[in-house]
Amino acid sequence: MQRRIRSLRTTLLAASLWLVSAGLAAPTPAVELGEPAPAFTAPAVGGGEISLAAYRGKVVYLDFWATWCGPCAQSLPAIDDLRDEFADSDFRVLAINVDRQKGAAQTFLRRRPVGYPSGLDPQGEIPVRFGVQTMPTSFLIDRDGVVRHVHRGFRTSDVPELRRKIQALLGADR
Repeated sequence: MQRRIRSLRTTLLAASLWLVSAGLAAPTPAVELGEPAPAFTAPAVGGGEISLAAYRGKVVYLDFWATWCGPCAQSLPAIDDLRDEFADSDFRVLAINVDRQKGAAQTFLRRRPVGYPSGLDPQGEIPVRFGVQTMPTSFLIDRDGVVRHVHRGFRTSDVPELRRKIQALLGADR
């Protein structure tokens, strides 16, 4: 009986450790509206690095995407159009690709180029800090680095609302 209990404890401990290491034991709390966006630096597709801190003082649309995500493929050109629309303002777009294979994002973006930087996070550490649970998920961050809007999923019909939110933040007093 003692041996069975020890075996059961060992099995439960191993399962618990696996769940924790897989990030499944307890969901990461999402970044809430009004909270500071977690800082990050990531290698950029094509070389160099991107850092959220470099965009302080700007309104930032931070987009988490993957090459295997159909709505992401739709959102990238739509977000690039918004970037173009607000090119003469303090609006910037950053993206984080979460594909496990680093080359997947490079190949994807060669075929579907965008005019904003995309970082690579194959370990998925940055989306965990933001509490991302669906693809795509985007965060609209104000000039002070505070999350003002979270957008999960994407449909082209979402663009007018995103445009209004961007305009509101750009027009907000510092």
